[in-house]
Amino acid sequence: MVGEAEHPSGETGPLDGVTVLDASRVLVGPFCTMQLGDLGADVIKVERPGTGDGTREWHPPRYGDATDSAYYMSVNRNKRSVTLALDTEAGRDAFRELAADADVLVENFRVGHMDDWGLGYADLRERNPGLIYCALSGYGEWGPDRDRPAYDIMMQAEGGLMSITGVDGGAPVRVGVALADVGAGMYATQAVLAALFEREFGDGTGQKVDVSLLDGQAAWMSYMATNYFATGDPPGRMGSKHPNLVPYRAFETADDYAVVAVASEHVWERFCRALDRPDLYADERFETNSDRVANREALDAELEPWFAERGTEVVLARLEAHDVPASGVNDVADVFSHPQVLARGMRASVEHPTAGEVNDPNRQSTAGEVEFPGSPMHLSRTPTTVRRHPPLLGEHTDEVLREHGYSESRIANLYEAGALGERGDE
Repeated sequence: MVGEAEHPSGETGPLDGVTVLDASRVLVGPFCTMQLGDLGADVIKVERPGTGDGTREWHPPRYGDATDSAYYMSVNRNKRSVTLALDTEAGRDAFRELAADADVLVENFRVGHMDDWGLGYADLRERNPGLIYCALSGYGEWGPDRDRPAYDIMMQAEGGLMSITGVDGGAPVRVGVALADVGAGMYATQAVLAALFEREFGDGTGQKVDVSLLDGQAAWMSYMATNYFATGDPPGRMGSKHPNLVPYRAFETADDYAVVAVASEHVWERFCRALDRPDLYADERFETNSDRVANREALDAELEPWFAERGTEVVLARLEAHDVPASGVNDVADVFSHPQVLARGMRASVEHPTAGEVNDPNRQSTAGEVEFPGSPMHLSRTPTTVRRHPPLLGEHTDEVLREHGYSESRIANLYEAGALGERGDE
């Protein structure tokens, strides 16, 4: 039966019972650990006392009077926050004890920084040989650039993405979302899950996972890379056009744009019928996709006036009536009011202790809630869930330490030693 995953039979996720120690910050690591949390893992986010994850301060915007930024909210749900000063011996000792009970550790400090603290994989696996230790960095743990700092815009540029994004002859353009971070975070999640799977079916031993932003960008070059390998010619910027398919692009209409994807000869025939242009279908210059790629400019000259004379709604209605894949260009507000997106549960919300009223007529949640994209992973038996609000800084410090056997006096001593920051930071 189609659609079994719409109403999962279970209540807990596939990673229920898995503990993740999250020593990452900003985007790449938190995106990875958020996915693990969505899948049911208990994610313990370790943060610097007083300041925490730097993205907490990346505002505006915020949800009304919320203390943390919307950016921070976007990748930190389903986590608990613990403040630990890793630059103190007492803080590092507490971290080691948390790591001893963890299944997974994720960190994105500069290469070698955790080793300098005595918190690297070689140190922690002695006490916890089953630990999956995921290290994220800009360039990876070996190679001539391993010590360079890295940010998403650098990786999009250095990894080739900006060379193929934008219009022909125009300036290089960064993709609007930090895809280098998100892409590496996705690869990290896959690698962690694979390592957990191998551990369960192997001898119970964990392993080190090393994922870099640059590697992720190189991998995401995909067919653009193989096009280059096949020809020796690096691809350039083509706007919305496709190097291997024609027509496959955005056309300007009388009032906006319409995107068309003609990816087979059957669709090409239907496309010509939709435009009432049998002459194009009969034209030998456009007979096959290879012909259309070779004669791209000539075909564009035939098609562009047709689109320019009609509004987007008229264009889309005509194309969809002939079963031609086509779409308008939605902004973010359009996406998160889209009936299909809503039907799939891709607009999620959760109560938050400091979020206030938001001035948005399209808001679907109430004051005191925060919203974010839902999880795209739909499972029929073990669902992904949004269970916890993005935590306040240090909100769960005492709670987590108690769970790991710390007495009240020992916790008080850690506060006194400056290992947990000031009580009441949260």
